[in-house]
Amino acid sequence: MKQRQLLTLASSILLLASCGGGSQPAATTSNASSGGEASSAQASTSVPSSDPSYAKAPGNYVFPSYTMFSKAEADALPALGEKEIVAFCPVSSGQTNVYNWTRDSGGDHAFASWPGTPMTEKYNDKWFKVHYQGYDDLWIIFNGKGQTRDMHMTHGGYWWFWEADQDIHDTIPNSYFVDTASFIDGKTIRVVTNSAMSSFSLYADNDVVVSGNIDYNALDISLGNHKIDINKKYWIKAKVGEEELTKDVALYSLYGTKEFNAEYAYEGDDLGLTYGKESSTFKVWSPVSSEVNLKIYNTGTPASYGVGGSDEAVAILKMTKQDKGVWSVKVDGDLDGKYYTYEVTNKVYNKKEIVDPYARSTGVNGLRGMILNLEKTNPTGWDTVSPKAIDRKATVVYETHISDLTSASSWNGDAAKKKKFAGFHQTGTSITKNNKVITTGFDHIKELGVNAVQILPMYDQANDERKDVFNWGYNPLNYNVPEGLYSSDPYDGAVRVKELKELIRDYNQAGINIIMDVVYNHVAGAVESNFDVLFPGYFYRYLDNGALSNGSGCGNETASDHYMFRKFMIDSTKYWAKEYKLGGFRFDLMGLHDYETMNELVASVKEVNPSIIIYGEPWQGGTSTMPDDISAKQKNGNKYVGYGQFNDGMRDALIKGGLNKPEATGWATSIEGGFRSEIDAIVDGLKGTTRSDGVIADPDKTVNYVTCHDNYTLHDRIAYNYDGVLEEDDIKAMSKLAQSFVMTSQGTSFMLAGDEFYRSKVLPNGEYDHNSYESSYQVNELDWNLKAENMDTIDMYQKLIALKKNVDGLHLGKDDAAKLDIKVLGSKKNAFTFEIKDTANAKTYKVALQAPFTAEVGDVVELVDAPAIDFTGYSEVYLDSANSGITLSNATHLGFAQVVIAVK
Repeated sequence: MKQRQLLTLASSILLLASCGGGSQPAATTSNASSGGEASSAQASTSVPSSDPSYAKAPGNYVFPSYTMFSKAEADALPALGEKEIVAFCPVSSGQTNVYNWTRDSGGDHAFASWPGTPMTEKYNDKWFKVHYQGYDDLWIIFNGKGQTRDMHMTHGGYWWFWEADQDIHDTIPNSYFVDTASFIDGKTIRVVTNSAMSSFSLYADNDVVVSGNIDYNALDISLGNHKIDINKKYWIKAKVGEEELTKDVALYSLYGTKEFNAEYAYEGDDLGLTYGKESSTFKVWSPVSSEVNLKIYNTGTPASYGVGGSDEAVAILKMTKQDKGVWSVKVDGDLDGKYYTYEVTNKVYNKKEIVDPYARSTGVNGLRGMILNLEKTNPTGWDTVSPKAIDRKATVVYETHISDLTSASSWNGDAAKKKKFAGFHQTGTSITKNNKVITTGFDHIKELGVNAVQILPMYDQANDERKDVFNWGYNPLNYNVPEGLYSSDPYDGAVRVKELKELIRDYNQAGINIIMDVVYNHVAGAVESNFDVLFPGYFYRYLDNGALSNGSGCGNETASDHYMFRKFMIDSTKYWAKEYKLGGFRFDLMGLHDYETMNELVASVKEVNPSIIIYGEPWQGGTSTMPDDISAKQKNGNKYVGYGQFNDGMRDALIKGGLNKPEATGWATSIEGGFRSEIDAIVDGLKGTTRSDGVIADPDKTVNYVTCHDNYTLHDRIAYNYDGVLEEDDIKAMSKLAQSFVMTSQGTSFMLAGDEFYRSKVLPNGEYDHNSYESSYQVNELDWNLKAENMDTIDMYQKLIALKKNVDGLHLGKDDAAKLDIKVLGSKKNAFTFEIKDTANAKTYKVALQAPFTAEVGDVVELVDAPAIDFTGYSEVYLDSANSGITLSNATHLGFAQVVIAVK
């Protein structure tokens, strides 16, 4: 599961009203029969079909008895202490687990393991009761039926989960509610209440469109010849029992229709700033706004930030609304070095100042976009930089974070460059151990031999760039802007751009492509984000009840299936690929994007760089409203065109990583055996086939790995079970075994930085950290002393990486890969062997991998039924993970978790 950002969300339902514009003539119609219920036939005969009408909605909309806390019950609850919280969740909601965390003690601390602990205690058999002591600020998720959004309990006391809006409240829930008021197609609005309505009215602004007296709880309103105006607020008034309920109609389902796109989809490639020395043009898409102004500043720093800051705009220019809802203004003169924002007015936001979503750099904290002559940010030698054309099946990806590489004291680089873009490519850094010089940082990466480095998000994040606080970066703010925390001067937007280009240049000169981790699936906070201000309700997905869909697990998810966000994703990745000469992209939670968007995006980016490598996480972080059949989830992997995905099938078979319980072990990490069911996934992985949620038999679509930044490091995953049971050397042997499968498989090979010297993430309490996204620099750092202690393992990794990069027998297409002869040996299926052809050098390699299954663990680790490996014809050992001085024969027996590669 992708780590979840802790977001402060509004506790009320997001109102999905679109805005502005004049009123239309209203049509008021009553379709109620004498029995109080209109049928579809009555709807079509009572009024002309072109007029607005309504009928009972088809389907079963029966609600379970709605659980209520009476006022008497609430008043009878005992008083709680200042730092006590009790949360009630209706049993009828279908939620059965709870996950919770807090910000006490200076950092987020989850005290329930994902996906949560079961809720067992009940109140009156109608409510689950969850009690927390010692906290007065808590975050919570209920899950089981489906994952709720992150919900924030801001103070001690009693809280109730309302089924009406799927959020937590400190007041008892209403007895009646409107569950749904939304368009279901371009001409129909569906209204569903939890109990029968006696009357309803549909409004467009203040005008009634249609109304009626009814006696049921679900109706479909057909708008007939009523022209939908997205600048109006559509809302429902319904009488249920003695209560009059209102709810804004969600326009969300309109936005993916052909009719909407014909009216508003903008196909130009000039959104954002088009800079020129003589003049600059600014364009922004906001069809629902009544006014948009361009504000120009001399500085990107607000006055509240101290010296050099100012809130005085040097110019405020009215923008003109043009075709497709695009606002534009042209400004004469050379504006290079100035900063700008948009001031937006519509019915949800009034003169709200935002950063241009297309901004290419910003001032400090991403609060103002920068007007920048990008040519001036090109470093020396930039013209000679070109991404390396590397077969994705010959690619070895090294995943790391800008700060991790240089944050440890053992890095020994320039102090001013620590945790910065500049330090990430500093050369000449090393430590000396036992009179031997050990390279660190950039020089280590070059020495290791990988040909691609994937960097955790390095675009602008929703964090304070003035404070040195660790963050993985999965909280996007400005997508097209490098993160200022990693620059030497976050106040000058030109510096971050130039320093990132310098990094990419030096890696390119070393033969290494930079792959950028991108997070288009959610933003740090949807409400008041630049997208939401420009078009409320368009850029994100929503539930039928109006709440934000939370398929990311981070409070919101973007709508890639809407034309203008799809366009933004394509425009953004093309910009990064071209301006920064990237070698690839890794998509976070790619399963939240539809595969049509991904296919179009990849085709578009390949116009910039035909050899670019693109892959992603083929899953989601929660439950999405997007239909599975259009998602870029793993089950649809055979519909991918030109990109790939992580093979969690082989990972889980080898080490039981990901969401498996930490005590679970796999084929490569178990001393007990019994993993016959995992054999197929391992064989397939070696052939470059993903076997998990479906079968994707194509090495060009498979990224093999055992660990990444999520979850435990490889060392810690194994040590969690065996600390005090096995010797450290045995834990290391399992680690080397698991990684050897990755490096000798077909497809792309991927590794987490530091696994080559047994990186460990240990919390202050001594526990291994499985989710270090907001842990300290010390927890996340790469400790180069570990490299000095494990140079024999470094040598093994160098050999594996060289083999993967250079031997064509590891770069097979899907047809040849499918024919590979993978042998599984032993009665316990505890060894694999296969051959790899090196055509260019007329060599053949034989790989043998022995499981760590044992008879007993004590002073001596004894293998059970270690099968004989036939190395006939092989006289030279290319690699021996145990450095055992092994003799090759027609019946060679390998030791505990041993890997041997012979060559002839």
